[in-house]
Amino acid sequence: MLTRVNQKNGDQLSILGFGCMRFPVKGSNIDVPRAIAMIRDSIEKGVNYFDTAYFYHNGKSESLLGEALSGGYRERVKIATKLPPFLVKKLENGKKIFATQLEKLQTNYIDYYLLHMLTDKPMFDRMVNLGVMEWLEDLKKEGTIKNIGFSFHGSKADFEAIVQAYPWDFCQIQYNYMDENNQATKSGLQLAASLGIPVIVMEPLRGGRLVNSLPEKVLKTFKSYDKERSPAEWALRWVWNHPEVNVVLSGMSTEEQVEDNIRIASYAKADSFTEEELFVFDKVKSVMQELTKVPCTGCGYCMPCPAGVNIPGCFSSYNEKFLLGSKLAWWKYMQTLGAMSEKPANASQCMECGKCESHCPQHIPIRKELKAVRKEMEGIFYKPIVGIGRKILKIK
Repeated sequence: MLTRVNQKNGDQLSILGFGCMRFPVKGSNIDVPRAIAMIRDSIEKGVNYFDTAYFYHNGKSESLLGEALSGGYRERVKIATKLPPFLVKKLENGKKIFATQLEKLQTNYIDYYLLHMLTDKPMFDRMVNLGVMEWLEDLKKEGTIKNIGFSFHGSKADFEAIVQAYPWDFCQIQYNYMDENNQATKSGLQLAASLGIPVIVMEPLRGGRLVNSLPEKVLKTFKSYDKERSPAEWALRWVWNHPEVNVVLSGMSTEEQVEDNIRIASYAKADSFTEEELFVFDKVKSVMQELTKVPCTGCGYCMPCPAGVNIPGCFSSYNEKFLLGSKLAWWKYMQTLGAMSEKPANASQCMECGKCESHCPQHIPIRKELKAVRKEMEGIFYKPIVGIGRKILKIK
């Protein structure tokens, strides 16, 4: 297992991190014996970074991980878990959640603690105003938290604002060869690295869609170079090829996935791709662009939108639905642009002012395309569901 050094604290982190949101299941519950065996086996083979969260597996992921790490395993690994900002209406809420997490994880400290799924700068500002960051700093001083970070799902502009607004110990972004120009983007990755902030990457396989839902033409492009290398190996190595990345998380559901990912992580060094391999990805991206509904590169020149629309985010979810046949694209759209963002950023917010179009280097008729997004992604149930979600989460 290869490791990379956390440039802020010197931790030697396995380049493969175990994402604890896709454990094997039996019916609707975690298959506990299998999951524990997989976790312990991965530790024996060098994995030392485990990422969980308050909500994963209906709130059972942290407890499972805590059980798996009992008996001497806890001291051999780094635990990352997360505080959900949308549940923190006052500081006391956060303190109760954190106490519960320590109990579930059977530990008295958290190595890497994140604000979970920040989608925009106002969400972070609210945490500051509630005193959450000051509280986390106190926990860090006493050693209960070792590192303070955040995970992100939003626009490039919001990522840049958040990552520069606080002296973060680390950050976590969605990054893969499909998302090089989406969300935090490659420039966001490079910005974080330039600030000395370690980067943890999630969704390197887009929840498996870069393995199971690729167009046939893409599969043929990969096989034309190497018939034996799997789409998963191509995708993981693409992320690890970036020297700015410290750890790549993989939500592993089977023993075979653990074995294969550890094999790949034993030799996937940064800057190790040949020119021929990089050219394969150029061809893959070209195929993807041919099949993409809206030719948005995620450059962000259209932003900020006066009406608050996350234009690149809208197009990203819309394209994903058609390109990868993703049934989760609608959920992602509703979650990150409507239900959980501090301010709605979905296509319906568009006032058709046209300001964005004058800045678009791709000359996309943005107003027209946002109407298409709204029609496809915001059916009759969209607003009621988002409204209920925001009411339950008490987001105004």
